[in-house]
Amino acid sequence: MVGNTTSALMLVLPWPLLGVGLVAGIGADRHARLMRRLTKGAAYFAFVCAVLAALTYALGATQSETYLSANLPTGLGVLAVTIYVNALTVIMLLLVAFVGMIVARYSSTYMDGDVHEGRFHRWLSLTLGAFFTLIAAGNMWGFLISWVATSLCLHELLAFYRDRPGAVLAARKKHLLHRVADASLLVAFVLIAYALHTSQFADIAPALAAMPGPLPETLQIACGLIALSAILKSAQFPFHGWLIQVMEAPTPVSALMHAGIIYTGAFLVLRTSPIMSQVGWAGDALILVGLVSIAAASLMMMAATNIKGSLAYSTCAQMGFMLMECGLGLYSVAVLHIIAHSVYKAHAFLSSGSVVDNFRAPALPVVSGAAAAWRTVLGLVVAAPMAIGIGTGFGVTLQQQPTLIAMGVILTVAMTQLLLQALNARTTGTGRLLLRMGGLSALVCVAYFSLHMLFTRMLGASLPADRLQADDIQQGLLGLIVVVFLGLLFVQQALPRILRKPFWQVAYVYLYNDLYIDVFLTRMVRRFGPVDVAGWPLASTGTQSREVQS
Repeated sequence: MVGNTTSALMLVLPWPLLGVGLVAGIGADRHARLMRRLTKGAAYFAFVCAVLAALTYALGATQSETYLSANLPTGLGVLAVTIYVNALTVIMLLLVAFVGMIVARYSSTYMDGDVHEGRFHRWLSLTLGAFFTLIAAGNMWGFLISWVATSLCLHELLAFYRDRPGAVLAARKKHLLHRVADASLLVAFVLIAYALHTSQFADIAPALAAMPGPLPETLQIACGLIALSAILKSAQFPFHGWLIQVMEAPTPVSALMHAGIIYTGAFLVLRTSPIMSQVGWAGDALILVGLVSIAAASLMMMAATNIKGSLAYSTCAQMGFMLMECGLGLYSVAVLHIIAHSVYKAHAFLSSGSVVDNFRAPALPVVSGAAAAWRTVLGLVVAAPMAIGIGTGFGVTLQQQPTLIAMGVILTVAMTQLLLQALNARTTGTGRLLLRMGGLSALVCVAYFSLHMLFTRMLGASLPADRLQADDIQQGLLGLIVVVFLGLLFVQQALPRILRKPFWQVAYVYLYNDLYIDVFLTRMVRRFGPVDVAGWPLASTGTQSREVQS
């Protein structure tokens, strides 16, 4: 029974949360204090189980387990309660359990006194419980059920304030797009079950290895549908409007979604990576969509005037980054990215009410004109050799690892941003500040390559090896990635100057209003039912009507 300890812990982990929502949640508003205590206690229980599961996994209890199963008709495999024990499951459960515990604790004071506090805790418990079952599910049909349940429960949290037309409208947009993602994933799983004669994730890689000849068209179509589901779930451009508008939901909901549930799309790609890694054009689609979302969301974030709206655009861009990494075959980098982004974004949302404190410190003077461009170039000149030298020390070479070289360029852009904090300063001690920023940049670079190696080893048995080579199409996409990230760097530095020109003033208005892309989806959603949106702009920013909640 020692070998089953990890799977048993993962199995019971969501039970208290689901029990609180399904049983204690009946008439929740009548006993709000009890719901608050039960939800927080269940979240703490989940975190303890996740920690114990990680410890037992590290001690060698790595066996997956099927507890219940039922045969499905017409070759669809089995519907089973299977706990898929591997490094990816352990890492994601531990991450989400930590975020869920923090959000539950924060909610206990944030929602105190709300007339519908009990209902909030009920749906928070159900959302967390369903998400935990999704992460641990080793059966495709169990995964799909949890996938849909998580989305439906989250919908109740996003539309929690029924008297806010903007929140209801945004929740409906998300609901519509997620139902399309559900249908797409259902068809994909049907095609996989028929082609591979299995509905267990663990059996996909062996079935593919035993399959003679090229991958059948049915499986290639399935990969395309999985990519579509991931894109829709990740709120990628141009389907991102709802992610910006749901900022009217309570702040704990925003933190939970942006630091956890938004990763369901990327997690789907990671879970199905044995088959996704076999279809090059599906990966290319993820790269292209992710790159477009990075560029569009980053530019829109520069025009945003609302803190939570800016954080939402950041999430859209970061999700595009993760899908791009998956498309490049850098799965271990994507997992590392998820962890870093989750912790940062949870803190950012839960502390958004105190962001005004940042403006009490003296701001660095704005550098305009040619000086800004030259200092950006100088930052790149300093950062690039540093990244190349450190990357070479870790064995990264252009000829053998072009995908990692592209990530190195992105890392160089990030290091340049740090260096520009010193280069743009016009105070005494600039040289000392530049030296500190240079040291910090080198430390960031070393940490990135070190963590990449660590996660590659940790996830070696759970995910396909990182694809370090690139075909002709991907080499072109790698060049486009470099151009986009360098372009965003220069635009950001030149923004105060270029906004004086008429063309960029017009472009700024369009970016502020989300390029008016969301207008079409808004009109479509309003056909399904009337929503009083008086005073709510059709564009997805609507910053004046939103509030930063603390």
